[in-house]
Amino acid sequence: MHPDLPFADDLGPARVIHVHQPALGLAATVVLDNLACGPAIGGLRMASDVTTAECARLARAMTLKNAAAGLPHGGGKSVLRADPRMPVADKERLIRAFAAALRHEHGYIVGPDMGTDETCMAWIHDEIGRATGLPRALGGIPLDQIGATGWGVCHATEVALARLGRPLTGARLAVQGFGSVGQHAARFLTARGARLVAVADSAGAIHNPDGIDPDRLLAIKAHGGSVVTYPGAQIIDAEALIGVDCEVWIPAARPDVIHAGNVDRLRAALLVQGANIPATADAERSLHARGVWVVPDFIANAGGVICAAFELQGATEGAALAAVEERIRANTATVLDRAQATGNTPRQAAETLALERVRGAMQTRRWGVY
Repeated sequence: MHPDLPFADDLGPARVIHVHQPALGLAATVVLDNLACGPAIGGLRMASDVTTAECARLARAMTLKNAAAGLPHGGGKSVLRADPRMPVADKERLIRAFAAALRHEHGYIVGPDMGTDETCMAWIHDEIGRATGLPRALGGIPLDQIGATGWGVCHATEVALARLGRPLTGARLAVQGFGSVGQHAARFLTARGARLVAVADSAGAIHNPDGIDPDRLLAIKAHGGSVVTYPGAQIIDAEALIGVDCEVWIPAARPDVIHAGNVDRLRAALLVQGANIPATADAERSLHARGVWVVPDFIANAGGVICAAFELQGATEGAALAAVEERIRANTATVLDRAQATGNTPRQAAETLALERVRGAMQTRRWGVY
């Protein structure tokens, strides 16, 4: 790594772009990590505390995610430093200004992420004609609305439980983060027989070992409420969620929620990463040593980007969801089987799978990462 080029290695990043317009309050960063497989697809994350370092880590995760999913796209990510709950008119102005600054950056296709949605993608598309995860009215496949990422997490969970010799029916499920990924993962998994026993959002967490009705929770969230207002469950501290007895624990919120300070409290047989980089490397190694299986983020949560890539090709919603199911089930099985055969962690196995594809693509490019 060059001292003047943080985050750089032989894979990338190809470009780091800082967008700054003080008069608008616009401060954003774009990291295009590796473009060997094609133009990057990666979400726009909007939060007050996002950093360039986080953006770079997420962009690398997108490189691996797109390659592992067999998509003709590289990896990129963008972060906009602002409160996503600001008035809609102010949010629109910021996002349109951000998009305008990227008008000539054809190596990056923006998608939705934390703090942004289909409407935000419509604003970007209106400015530069280049975005995915668009509303249906614009011919898009609304990823959050149909639960594309949660659909993939559901299938990754089912395959992993089968590899563990455990049934999905009756499996206890804890979900940390009840946004678009957590909500849909819970909905799909409970429809297949799992039992939701604990869930957390930004306001707190609840626990009921007898089961929590995800449809009632969805209704509460749809009316602007928090999971802590759900009747018939015990309110617990958000940090206590990690110690809930369950078979499956799904982090579906921010990075690094599982770390050296709390990993020993996890009481699950399986960790399926619905969020990007939700566990530190040390935590994943600790879980592996304890025999807890982990389905890494860029394998489990690739449903959104698979759906986005198929949207760009003009595919139907049904075809996109079928591709999510097929690819994530196959990749989850391959990664866990490789990990068992080699003794490596599932992340090591997943990275080997993805890097085989990235490096193969790099060999066909005159300038490697480009």
